[in-house]
Amino acid sequence: MDRRTGIVGLLLVILGGFLPGAGPAVADCASARVTPLAELRAGRVAQDRPVTIEGIVTGVFTGADRLGGFFLQDGDTPPVGLFVYAPALEGREPMPGDRVQVTGRFARFHERPQVSRITDVNVCAHVGLPRAVDLRLPEDAARLAELQDVKVRFDQALTVTGNAQLGRYGSLRLAAGGRLFRPGQGAERHRDANLARQIVLDDGSYRANPQPIPYLDVDGTRRVGDQIEGLTGILTHAFHAHRIHPTRIPVFRSANPRPPPPAAPDAALRVATLNMENYFLTLGSRGASNRAELQRQRQKLTAAVRGIDADVLSLTELENHGRALDDLLATLNRGLPARQRYRAVTNPDTGTDAIRNALLYRPARVTLLGTDADLDPVHNRAPLLAWFRPAGGGEPFGVVAVHFKAKVGCPSQGDIDRGQGCWNELRTAQSLRLLDWLERVRRNGAPVLIAGDVNAYAAEDPVIMLLAAGKRDLTAPHLSPTHRYSYVFRGESGQLDYLLAGPALARQVSRAGIWHINADEPRFLGFSGRTPAAGPWRSSDHDPVWADLAR
Repeated sequence: MDRRTGIVGLLLVILGGFLPGAGPAVADCASARVTPLAELRAGRVAQDRPVTIEGIVTGVFTGADRLGGFFLQDGDTPPVGLFVYAPALEGREPMPGDRVQVTGRFARFHERPQVSRITDVNVCAHVGLPRAVDLRLPEDAARLAELQDVKVRFDQALTVTGNAQLGRYGSLRLAAGGRLFRPGQGAERHRDANLARQIVLDDGSYRANPQPIPYLDVDGTRRVGDQIEGLTGILTHAFHAHRIHPTRIPVFRSANPRPPPPAAPDAALRVATLNMENYFLTLGSRGASNRAELQRQRQKLTAAVRGIDADVLSLTELENHGRALDDLLATLNRGLPARQRYRAVTNPDTGTDAIRNALLYRPARVTLLGTDADLDPVHNRAPLLAWFRPAGGGEPFGVVAVHFKAKVGCPSQGDIDRGQGCWNELRTAQSLRLLDWLERVRRNGAPVLIAGDVNAYAAEDPVIMLLAAGKRDLTAPHLSPTHRYSYVFRGESGQLDYLLAGPALARQVSRAGIWHINADEPRFLGFSGRTPAAGPWRSSDHDPVWADLAR
């Protein structure tokens, strides 16, 4: 072999076996010695061994922004699939439905078998696509592992249950039978059942920050709760999850459209709570990282607060600095008529935590009678209690803003996760202390409404303790179980934010609900996201909770 021939041969290997402009050859495939795909998947072939394989092309995902190859499938009972990594074939790849022979090297990439370093691709004939394997979840969950790299179709409606990775990796978490709920929410299904109901819809790429972001609707979002039917594509397993790379464009149904704000309460008093997802004036700390993000955060929170239209508003995750509350108050009041403007309840002691609780009220609607704060060290953020009387007369009542310990920063021993997240013992102790303290500071038997982020789901110990003491979830009688959530974590919904009160106040509730403007929206629409949305959408990661009290 002369030097020129050797250089050409090297280029063939580097370019996947093809020079620019060349396409897969049409050839007689009968004489080739073919290694069955099943042997490669079963691990009976050594890595880096030269192989020739044959199959029908079921999905093509070439290109630098995609998977860089195509999928082959062979066999009917059961079908066997395999990925061919051939990035140099872009523009010259075989077509779906072609039966091809591919020569290259057998390899494993992140433990997934594939053929790469391609030296030859021959089209044997165009035979058409094989029929997709029909699947249903959760019935066929156990079959997913044996159908890797095979063309499948989900013959059922699948619901978007998580969109946290949509902007980052172009993927959506889907579930059969409706959205998934956290086991601690009181759902009958166990966590293993949740796993059996879900699949990830990917975008034919593992690249970060896809542009454009896929699967969006006309409003530039894709909300949890939206649905898709007849999902068809190649089943794979990557990044610890079964996923589908679609071979047909998925068609979504907006089954969970953006809700309008709750109607104005007329003569009733509205109480609400909102976790603001770190409203900080100190840039680069927990909240906004620059002035542009801070301004977007102000605009979004203003839209959310004005939409919820509360007369008493409990706020959590506010920077523990006086100027942050002053700035927020000025922002919310700007342009409001006098009857709708807010004042802040003075907190006697905000403690040393980086964040604090706050209470805002409308003097035109309620009269402030007094305040208390519980400085017991069991609390991370001191509960702030204010006593009010409806303007023009009426019975006094209290509202206490609370924010219990979050399920993060878990210890290696002690108060570890035993099924309800770490720090569950501390949160339960916070519930007990709150109940004891409220009894000691109660004014002439006046009822008190607990408003805030308990960081516990509805069937977990901290909430169960409050309910056992006679408190009632004011939204529960007004919402179906499928709408009782204020937060979505890893594709599972649940309620962390509550309005809780005893029977006296519960009887006064005329309407109540959770305004789902945040938890269902993708992260990239937030104030620090890639494409922030206008209006209240994704103003926080928690939904606001509200209740109207008849006077």
